[in-house]
Formats: sequence, C-alpha cells, structure tokens
Amino acid sequence: MDIILATNNKNKVLELKRMLEPLGYTLYSQKEKGIQLEVEENGTTFEENARLKAQAIYDLTGCAALADDSGLCVDALNGAPGVYSARYAGEPTDDHRNNMKLLDALEGVTDRSAQFVSVICYIDQNGEAHYFCGECAGSIGFEELGKIGFGYDPIFMVNGRAYAEMTGEEKDAISHRGNAIRLLADFLKGE
Repeated sequence: MDIILATNNKNKVLELKRMLEPLGYTLYSQKEKGIQLEVEENGTTFEENARLKAQAIYDLTGCAALADDSGLCVDALNGAPGVYSARYAGEPTDDHRNNMKLLDALEGVTDRSAQFVSVICYIDQNGEAHYFCGECAGSIGFEELGKIGFGYDPIFMVNGRAYAEMTGEEKDAISHRGNAIRLLADFLKGE
C-alpha cells in the first residue's frame, strides 16, 4: 500500500519510513511526489494539526495520507510548549533556540518531568480519518547531549539518556512516535 506523508520535515520522513516500510508499506514524502505544500498548523490540539496536514494531502491527491503532529509537554510549564513546540522560540523555527529557551524557562525548577506526545492522523483511501496517539514520559535535562535526532531530542531524557544519544532503533522502541506508529501498524494490518 502507498501512503503519502504530509510533512516537509525530513527527520520525520526518515523515522516514519524506518518504522513502517519494513511492515510492507511504501511511504512517499511530499517532495518525492512533487507536492509543494506548507499547511498552516493553526489547530489548538495535536489531533487538529495532524488532521489539517493529512486532509490537505488527501484532498490534493486522493491518496492515503498520514500526518504526525507532536510536541513536548512540560509539567512545570502547564504543558507548554505543547502544540507550539516547533515554534516555541519564534519564527523561523530553530531547534537549538527552542532548547535554550526551554532550559532557561526551567532554570531553578526541580520538577523537570515531561512527556513527548505524538498524534498520527491516517486518512485512508476512502477519506476516513483515523487517529493514533503515543506518549513517552521522561524529563528535561540541564544541557544538550548527543548528536542524533532533532528537535528537543538533546534535552529530553529517558532512563538517564537523551533521545539524541540513542540510535534510531533504540529511540523507536520507546518514543512517542514509535508508540503511535505501532498502534497505526496494528490498525493497518487489519485493513
């Protein structure tokens, strides 16, 4: 089955392909399909933003589409940056600036617990939307660690290691996106 990924984020494309293609699905990035589209993520929830992106690709192509909207929710910041994770430090988006702003916001804070959340919206060939939510509990470190990954990976800690210190396979086994994709894969097997 062919699925178009509703994202221009090359890192998300790599993660999604790495996890779904071994299961027999062929995933195409927007770029691979010649689609130049940047969907405004003006929803107030992960579900709304994932749906906006997947729906735009489905409406344009009529093909099955998949979008992920994800973010980091920090307990001491009442769930922020949440749906605004990518733009936390403003436009243009910059992972390092986002990390530094978050570390500054947590200066002197002892409760550094946080959750990464991923919501996948899969729109099937018939135009029906299906949602899959994955989470990963962890905490915010005190400095950027590791060189692998993207976004908040250098400061999001799980079992004493930053996401950015884990191989792709190690991260996939525990990550928010990995958990959501496993739910999606179970659903697709029954389709």
